[in-house]
Amino acid sequence: MSSSRASIAELNTFSKETFVDYLGYIYEHSPWIAEGAWTSRPFASLDDLRAKLDRTLQAAAPEARLALIKAHPDLAGRLARSGQLTQESTEEQRSAGLDRLPEEEAAEFERLNRAYLDRFGFPFVICARLNDRNTILAAFRRRLFHAREEEIATALAEIHQIAGLRLAQIVRD
Repeated sequence: MSSSRASIAELNTFSKETFVDYLGYIYEHSPWIAEGAWTSRPFASLDDLRAKLDRTLQAAAPEARLALIKAHPDLAGRLARSGQLTQESTEEQRSAGLDRLPEEEAAEFERLNRAYLDRFGFPFVICARLNDRNTILAAFRRRLFHAREEEIATALAEIHQIAGLRLAQIVRD
């Protein structure tokens, strides 16, 4: 595999191990999604691959989907501040300006992270690359009033966006 983006045709020839090694990270700490989608080869296009990855996720047991949500880090949280996020999560949080929050905003993120986790039992997930810190804070405040099932669905939709953006960086049609 070269350092350039793999084509759909190349992905269709990858062994299961190579496929999972190449794509397994796009869903945070959950290579089982790439592993499940591998059995749906061949992929006709990037959109087809994305749909089959999502189908694998949607077909998973509720506990597995919840574990995926729980695999995501807090936004601007302790792991981010200590440099312990994945490279992708670090870049995504940086793109939203979460790596340079004023002290007051950092404290607000910390408070909202805690309140959200206490209410729902999993971290707040949003596609940071498609938002900035102000829209993230607004979404945090709004989503705290949602029902748990609605938040699970919203988090999974956000994860699908995150994975799609990650996928587009490494695969070409």
